[in-house]
Amino acid sequence: MTANEKSSGVLATQSLDSPNDDGASRAIRKPTWYRSTFWNAFILGICNFLAPGIWGAMNSLGGGGQQSPTLVNTANALTFCLMVLTCFFSSVIVRWVGVKWTLIIGTLGYCPYAAGLYVNNRYGDGWFVLLGAALCGLSAGIFWSVEAAIALAYPEPHNQGRFLGFWLSFRLGGQIVGGAINLGINVNNNKAGSVSYHVFEAFIALQALAPFAGLLLTPPDKVQRTDGLPVRLSIGNSITYELKEMSKLFFSKRFLLIVPLIAQAVYAESVFFTFQGLWFSVRARALGSFLSGIVAVIMGNVLGRYLDYTQFSLKSRSRGAFITILGLQGAWWIWATVLVTEFNKTISTYDWVDAGFGKGFALFLFWVAGFQLNYLFLYFVVGNLASSQEELIRICSLLRGTESAVQAVSYGLGSVSIMARTGNIYLNFGLWAISLLPAWLVVSRIGVTLGDRKMAREESSESG
Repeated sequence: MTANEKSSGVLATQSLDSPNDDGASRAIRKPTWYRSTFWNAFILGICNFLAPGIWGAMNSLGGGGQQSPTLVNTANALTFCLMVLTCFFSSVIVRWVGVKWTLIIGTLGYCPYAAGLYVNNRYGDGWFVLLGAALCGLSAGIFWSVEAAIALAYPEPHNQGRFLGFWLSFRLGGQIVGGAINLGINVNNNKAGSVSYHVFEAFIALQALAPFAGLLLTPPDKVQRTDGLPVRLSIGNSITYELKEMSKLFFSKRFLLIVPLIAQAVYAESVFFTFQGLWFSVRARALGSFLSGIVAVIMGNVLGRYLDYTQFSLKSRSRGAFITILGLQGAWWIWATVLVTEFNKTISTYDWVDAGFGKGFALFLFWVAGFQLNYLFLYFVVGNLASSQEELIRICSLLRGTESAVQAVSYGLGSVSIMARTGNIYLNFGLWAISLLPAWLVVSRIGVTLGDRKMAREESSESG
């Protein structure tokens, strides 16, 4: 390791090819299948499926599958509060144990969360829900931060969007599988109420497998890319230095400008899951969980391919995605505002055989799809803000920490009846409107004054 590499804090690795290889020879490099970026996208996706994916499946049942969403919203607020803390310290944990083991540690808290919902559903004990939520929060922040950094650092530049779409599809895969399980068990339950506790037995078994899946991830220094470039994703700086850099990055202009964009995107999760739990029967909620995941997977992968479509300039892709995604989001908030105002006057539960079911059910499908589009676009944006691989880890941690803080507020307010029924929807509509101008100030610079940060990081990695 050279003096320059040590001073940068990045633990360098050797290129797959000799230093004299040119770009053409690297471009035709065929990786070993279990070291390839596709393999690692698959493993990262499986971890996402088994941990946050199944978590999403439980919450997509409406209030964690419970009759009333209040307790679960309180528990989720606790989870996200603790995630803010662990997200902030994620780069420190990566420094101690490395990327792979940080990911594995991050999967450990999800299974107790499912166990808490099972105990509450079957025996009516609420304390385990809060304990499981706390354990989930302590590990999930670590998981969220490091998986985001892996997703942005491992793939080749021309595969970035496809990698993101493929990986994020697995999170929705958890929701689809969970919805299918629940639909099969509760297909005849056309009333409001909690789902069968047998659903949670399946969820516990699946989430217990997540740490073992993490063992199959390739460490960054052993990843083989088709362009022959190494993946440098590690931290070599002191803890004090990392914490200072994290704070400095959070208060930078470019990050603060996208905070409202992050907020409007992730605040919606508790809003549409609570909406589903309040207004639909058990089997309709199961159907919504299943179908919305399928719709979101399709739309997310279409966006991923668009973001990789180099026949359009980076400037055009970023601006086109921003206008389309935020435009659709605004239309859905107008729709939601009108709908919940009407629903709140009738206070009824809709089943799929009832008149008026379709207008609310379709809104839920679009909401979930919109969440996926917003999520993928956020990764695209932050990936174009980080100037080094070290900064990529930090900005992913800050992205996930900001998400967690917003979701803690969202789920916390969702435990209050008036906010759950109408207030959170009106509030989220306002957050969307507030985010437009500051986000545009950042997005409009991508591919212009910001250049292509992904390519710049790759070139820096090659020269290092």
